Amino acid sequence: ESGTGKELVARALHAHSPRAPRPFRALNCAAVPETLIESELFGHEKGAFTGAQARQIGLFEAVDQGTLFLDEIGDLGLPLQAKLLRVLQEKEIRRIGGREDIKVDVRVVAATNRRLAAAIKQGTFREDLYYRLNVVSIHVPALRERATDIPELVGHFLKKYAAASGKTVKGVTNGALRLLMDYPWPGNVRELESVIERAVLLCEAERIDVGDLPAGVQSRVTPLAQVDFELPAEGFSLEGFERKLLETAMARSNGVIAKAAKMLGLTYKTMQYRLEKFQIGRGAPAGREAPPEVSEEQGSRL
Repeated sequence: ESGTGKELVARALHAHSPRAPRPFRALNCAAVPETLIESELFGHEKGAFTGAQARQIGLFEAVDQGTLFLDEIGDLGLPLQAKLLRVLQEKEIRRIGGREDIKVDVRVVAATNRRLAAAIKQGTFREDLYYRLNVVSIHVPALRERATDIPELVGHFLKKYAAASGKTVKGVTNGALRLLMDYPWPGNVRELESVIERAVLLCEAERIDVGDLPAGVQSRVTPLAQVDFELPAEGFSLEGFERKLLETAMARSNGVIAKAAKMLGLTYKTMQYRLEKFQIGRGAPAGREAPPEVSEEQGSRL
């Protein structure tokens, strides 16, 4: 799905890699006109085309030894796909209008919300490029499938927009966070980021409260509303909140992981991962339960 936070994942991969000291840049292939993408990626020489009044360095040169994130790679046209394949194979580029090949060392992270296997059959995506890119595939689920990620994402966006606006917003109230975790987020992480940006701008206290959230967030309820628990008035840590949420869901579901996962809007595998992370229910019958047959909704692939 769109807006699941693929760029955040790409940035995290870059930040935790040996390339972290080097540049990270992102390009949305669907947002740039086809006629401009080639120049954005490879650069051009002066006079290469009408309007090229000076040499321009492309993204591949700009992020040498760093990471380039290409979002919506499925929207790239076939001619540019061929040029991208050459970069990945030969590790060199040529500027538009240039005569020399330039060596580059760039890690490419590509993302799409399309089924590329189907695009290959339709002839709109190169099979050789697909296999060159698909070395390691990461599934980024919709936000509704990983509700326990919301507190951490809220903290990240709150810090970002509080700093940008110069406001001293330090957190969210328990009631506001509960609503944020109840909401199904059809727009995924992108929608959550917009909601937090708006809330920071409207907030007149140190913590975002229910009244700072959009009416749509306040009125929507999901299966998480089944989970009833108390939160300390003085606040909480994100890990403490997540642990309490998981423990409460497991207690309400009598230790049945599948039921607890459904209650929280998570997939079975995600619920298992969270339980193992906090060592909840280890050795209990629920921990040995076989996963049910489920049909997961399609997410994005990174």
